[in-house]
Amino acid sequence: MNSSITLDGSQGEGGGQILRTALALSVVTGRPFRIHHIRSGRPKPGLMRQHLACVEAAARIGTATVEGAALGSQELTFNPGTLVPGHYTFRIASAGSTMLLLQTVLPPLLLADTPSELVLEGGTHNPFAPPFPFIQRAFLPLVRRIGFDVEAELELPGFHPNGGGRSRVTIRPALEPSALNLDTPSRDAALSAVACLVGLPGSIADRELAVVRQRLSIPADRCTAEAIPGAIGPGNSLHVIADSAGCTNVFTGFGAPRIRSEQVAVTVIAETEHFLSSGACVEEHLADQLLLPLVLGRGGRFITTEPSNHTRTNIEVIHQFLPHRIQIKAVGPALWCITVQPVSQ
Repeated sequence: MNSSITLDGSQGEGGGQILRTALALSVVTGRPFRIHHIRSGRPKPGLMRQHLACVEAAARIGTATVEGAALGSQELTFNPGTLVPGHYTFRIASAGSTMLLLQTVLPPLLLADTPSELVLEGGTHNPFAPPFPFIQRAFLPLVRRIGFDVEAELELPGFHPNGGGRSRVTIRPALEPSALNLDTPSRDAALSAVACLVGLPGSIADRELAVVRQRLSIPADRCTAEAIPGAIGPGNSLHVIADSAGCTNVFTGFGAPRIRSEQVAVTVIAETEHFLSSGACVEEHLADQLLLPLVLGRGGRFITTEPSNHTRTNIEVIHQFLPHRIQIKAVGPALWCITVQPVSQ
């Protein structure tokens, strides 16, 4: 039997990423784990609805036995069985992020030898979580370049705090894997912008895009306003997409009560400009997301800005299950190279 791992949920950034990575790698490796102090670094520690949904989803695809899976629980034991790909519907009753749930179940299903289809219901456009446009435009194209066959479709957006979104993800058996090396600076990236609205006046998107066009010199025909019918509102997100020869990076801001549309745009613009001036190829959130697909594929390397505490914590958890796979090295005043050695080596 594979030896059990004990994790401290208060380590590093002390959030839900520790749990999600552990669930994914437990199903991949067959190693059970026990985690205590779950999310102790958060104002409301323990399992919330979206974290409990991740546990339940991982248990379903991995035929696992679980102890401690309850709202508010700060301790959990997870003992995986056999991976079972197939058709699944996963729901988060709140507006909790379904994209973080996808982050939990996708890595094991990438390695399956038969297809899976996932229907994810809940939040798709959440602050403090990767929104669907990031997953579709930035993350999944790189996952496909690694050699994994994944497609995602947004059927309805779900904004915080009401949720009600729905997306569909199709995962087919892997193609021929290849190493992924991303070291081309994104300074000359082609920029575009999308402002999404649900149940709000079109003038909000117009004002956001006007600031983006002016400050980032994006042509009008590359700025799009999308008013989405049929979804539960209200909701507003602004996405600036930077397409370069190396990869696509997506920068997002969310509208909120008492926050001017122009300020939403200014915040996204500042993040975009900071990244483009850095000389990096991969921004910090995408860097975090790439670690598991790379270690499960053929590995590779990428140049990024200073790794966040979130990324460093994620690496520490990966090394609990798969030791000595990831190295971080400073290669400039504000640039780092992250090198990932695959499991197959």
